[in-house]
Amino acid sequence: MNWILGTLALLLAGLLLKLSLLVYAMYVLLGVLGLCRFFTRTWIDRLDATRFCATDIVEIDEIASVQVEVVNRGPLAVPWLILEDSLPRDALLQVPPRIQAEGARLRLTRLERGESQSLSYQVSFLMRGYYQLGPLLLETGDVFGLHRRFRIAADPHFVMVLPKVLPLRGYNLSSRRPIGEIRLTHRLFEDPTRIAGIRAYQHGDPLNRIHWRATARTGQLHSRLYESSCVAGATFLLDFHQDSYQGNGASASAELAVTTVASLANAVYLMGQQIGFITNGLDAADRIRAEGWRAEFTTRSDAQQRARQESPSDRLRPVVVGTGRGIGPFNRILQALARLELGRGLEFAALVDEAAWEIPRDTTVVVVLRQVTPATAIALGDLVQRGFAVTTLVIAFDETVAPDWARPPEWAEMLLAEGVDFRMVNTEEMVMQLCAEAILR
Repeated sequence: MNWILGTLALLLAGLLLKLSLLVYAMYVLLGVLGLCRFFTRTWIDRLDATRFCATDIVEIDEIASVQVEVVNRGPLAVPWLILEDSLPRDALLQVPPRIQAEGARLRLTRLERGESQSLSYQVSFLMRGYYQLGPLLLETGDVFGLHRRFRIAADPHFVMVLPKVLPLRGYNLSSRRPIGEIRLTHRLFEDPTRIAGIRAYQHGDPLNRIHWRATARTGQLHSRLYESSCVAGATFLLDFHQDSYQGNGASASAELAVTTVASLANAVYLMGQQIGFITNGLDAADRIRAEGWRAEFTTRSDAQQRARQESPSDRLRPVVVGTGRGIGPFNRILQALARLELGRGLEFAALVDEAAWEIPRDTTVVVVLRQVTPATAIALGDLVQRGFAVTTLVIAFDETVAPDWARPPEWAEMLLAEGVDFRMVNTEEMVMQLCAEAILR
């Protein structure tokens, strides 16, 4: 645009001053600028890009291979073209990095008519997360450098890296109501809504236990067997508010909190019990938008900013995985943890009040948090008063795991005053020991 305005100004000056040579030169320059603009637009519009990546869900330390192919569909050769595939900048530059890339993500090339070029590289995923690979940034222009065009192509691919799941040594994490089931064998406490099977009729069985269909089919009386009433499973509440993870060790504490929830949820799932999950964190899938990538830009910075498509979120709705049994709820919890990011919405005390109605009465509430505030302690104490079994795991990287309980830390005094069970966790080894030792009451 500056070239065009300057040329028009000189052309006007030449006409006013009757400088025929200058006028002729400006006509030629305007013609060259018009042709450059036409050819540059033609080159950039006739490029097709395709991304190949077969990896969608991986575990930590796995590697994904990415290939991006660009084909010139136009009638003319492209004299020069820069290909650059985007990766999340924060994940690459964080210390330690969350991902690492090996191979060529940037290339300067020339494309003949019908010719194709490709970028091939590998991405190593070092931490759990939800990562955007791409899109591709294309840059071309005329041979004089007068006009350049940028375009976003090859829609991004998203890879979910599941959190680490640690094996726990024993499953007898105990409190008055443990993480786990207590089966009551006396028939008085059988649950008539949960049929476990049928058996032959025994003398003394009441009529409401008789299974009439089986009786009619076999010609002999059969009675229903019911599962015993139980305190079953766990609902995990994770504080993932950004204000709770500040200072030294904040990032490591957040990852340890996620690992703790994933490991305990796996232990409860393996015992065949119900599990649920609620957090005030941010789902990365809500933050990352995948539409509108195919566009043209006049500056490289605009194109790169559009490619990142990052926007702050103050989402107030909790991330909730409904309580259930089996592999389905467990997989949904793992995927929610994989995509989880620190949020700026609900504080944890507000989350407890908001989500209390979604917590089943027959599960232990396992709370994982890094920071205990008076509001948090009061909210957890309110759950205890309402009849919930509450166990709190405090991620304490900057504290010793065996403080002087004669003079407990301030946060411990707040939990003790509200009658809330708690344990301190500061390493993955401590997570592995959680189910082998009793929780303090």
